[in-house]
Amino acid sequence: MNGSYNPWLVTLSFVVAVCVSYTALNLASRVATAQREHMRLWLAGGALAMGVGIWSMHFIGMLAFSLPIPLAYDVPMTLASLAVAILVSGFALNIASRDVGGWGRLAGGAVIMGLGIAAMHYSGMGAIRIVPFITYEPKLLIASIVIAIVASFAALWLFFRLRAGASWRIRLQRSLASVVMGAAIAGMHYTGMFASQFAPNSYCVGATATSSGWLAILIGGFALGVLLITMILLMYDSHLESRSRQHAVALQDVNARLQHLATHDSLTELPNRLLLDDRLSQAISYAERHPARIAVLVIDLDRFKLINDSLGHHGGDELLKEVADRLRGVLRKSDTLARTGGDEFVLIAGEVESQADVEHLAQRLVACFAEPFHILGVDIHTAPSIGISMYPDDGSRADELMVNADAAMYHSKKIGGNTYSFFTPSMNAFAQQRLKMENGLRRALVNGELELHYQPKVDITTGRISSTEALIRWRHPERGLVPPGDFIPLAEETGLILQIGEWVLREACRQARQWQVNNVAPVRVAINMSAQQFRQKNLVSVVQSALEDANLEPTYLEIELTESAVMHNAATSTAILEQLSRLGVHISIDDFGTGYSSLNYLRRFPLDKLKIDRSFIKDVVANPEDAAIVHAIISLAHSLRLKVIAEGVETEQQLQFLRGLGCDQYQGFFCSPAMTADRFAEMMQDQNVGKFDPLATMSRLYVPAHRRKAS
Repeated sequence: MNGSYNPWLVTLSFVVAVCVSYTALNLASRVATAQREHMRLWLAGGALAMGVGIWSMHFIGMLAFSLPIPLAYDVPMTLASLAVAILVSGFALNIASRDVGGWGRLAGGAVIMGLGIAAMHYSGMGAIRIVPFITYEPKLLIASIVIAIVASFAALWLFFRLRAGASWRIRLQRSLASVVMGAAIAGMHYTGMFASQFAPNSYCVGATATSSGWLAILIGGFALGVLLITMILLMYDSHLESRSRQHAVALQDVNARLQHLATHDSLTELPNRLLLDDRLSQAISYAERHPARIAVLVIDLDRFKLINDSLGHHGGDELLKEVADRLRGVLRKSDTLARTGGDEFVLIAGEVESQADVEHLAQRLVACFAEPFHILGVDIHTAPSIGISMYPDDGSRADELMVNADAAMYHSKKIGGNTYSFFTPSMNAFAQQRLKMENGLRRALVNGELELHYQPKVDITTGRISSTEALIRWRHPERGLVPPGDFIPLAEETGLILQIGEWVLREACRQARQWQVNNVAPVRVAINMSAQQFRQKNLVSVVQSALEDANLEPTYLEIELTESAVMHNAATSTAILEQLSRLGVHISIDDFGTGYSSLNYLRRFPLDKLKIDRSFIKDVVANPEDAAIVHAIISLAHSLRLKVIAEGVETEQQLQFLRGLGCDQYQGFFCSPAMTADRFAEMMQDQNVGKFDPLATMSRLYVPAHRRKAS
């Protein structure tokens, strides 16, 4: 009995086969990349969709074949063939999700898969309830099985070949491969159909007149719908996975950035203290396992505070970045350079053979500072003070090496800077002394060991005292009276200067008011304010509070600021100075001429007075250059309607010279050194009754120059 094929249904079966192949290739890609907890879900869903598609293609191909008699199908057998298709699909996808494992494994999988597809096809053919049973031409039967195996081999190979990637090239290759796979699947099916033989006078049990065309279209539509839903899910899942991947990458980048920020200095991008400690610990561990030496070099910049105050924080930051770049140029690949804060850098030099190697490295570090740094249009000269400790000679722990290198660095500073020093045990005494002084200074604030002495400011024209400068002293329980030069730099470095500065402000206001209560002629008290104190956000309210607490009129308070302090962020300084001026407080610039200023801003500041630094007064009579500078400052100040005071006046000749230039006030040992509040009150009483004589006072209070401390 001969049959015929419906070309439209054949075409439909081929279309389904191609769609199944394209879906299968994408499913293989998804299953291969799915996370373990999602793989089984995708494997089960993919096997169902792919199995339904393959089975539908075969069933449509069977419906495309028609005999002179109506056909009927055994439902259990038909469903069994569907189950086989799903199992075969699951097997294929499972194989695709694993590594290839060589051609032998690929061939074995293709054989199993091909036999499964053949079993699905012939079990589906066996579902036709025809009497007598269908027979098959052996050669074509074998050919169909071979085609199924070869098609399975090609499919598995394509699964592995095209399962990775999502570029347009991969999509194009998958589209072309799906056509080839569809043709192979269809070829296997129709080869098997050609192998079937139907006996004459055959008939089907329970056959009906149902249209096979509509049934094929229904099945084809259902299969294509399942495949379409599967593709939509694949695309949506791919979109979600892409978003998740982007978020994961972004999160990874953020975490890496946070890790970098946590372990690196944000200004110089060098390792910070945290990473330095880890690197040093690793270097020590390595040196313990492989007997080796390590050098720790602490590098601190000389005069950095002055530079920072002169150029402002922005200029200081630019200098630190330039210094970091120069230091990097000296490093070896095995070295670690870190910035631990402020102007301090630390270098770990691993696997050094001798102290001579470290000395050579230190000399290169010093040499790289020889050329000036060009910062904000200004050539800046700075130099390093370097302290060196060696492992294992100077310590076996990271903290010991750091402490000892730090002590050696302070020794380098103490002997003038711009040099390096290797640690010696005697240096610890200096470090301990410095720590002891810091603790003592904290105690002094609590125990009331600080006191103010007052140096008169004398009107050059009248010779009368109208104001005074409050100068801090520390009455140490063991060392006696300690001058400010011995502890103020330490206070600025440790941050104690803010507490000390506020104490000076309040004590000076209190004393000025107390003199008035004691019927001493009202006198204006000047205090020195540090750059750190001036930059406090609540400075104006602190000054106002001090005046109110002392019940002192603001006109009796004068604040002396260095020009470098006010030139830092000049616009902000102007606003603060204007607020202080509106309070009624007098403002003067201390040590004028020693810093970096801008005359443009100077004329805009609400100032009352300029103070000429003692360094210009010392040789003003004998040195024409100093005389010219002093003359220029006085002329400049008077042109800006500012008064001028000269500090450090010690001789009659200096005073006469200043009087000739029109200087307004002076202070210094020619009148009197700084004295206690009670002694200053006595001097003011002497002035009130006409007994004040600067020369007599000087001879009574004079201190020889070699014992004199800067007031």
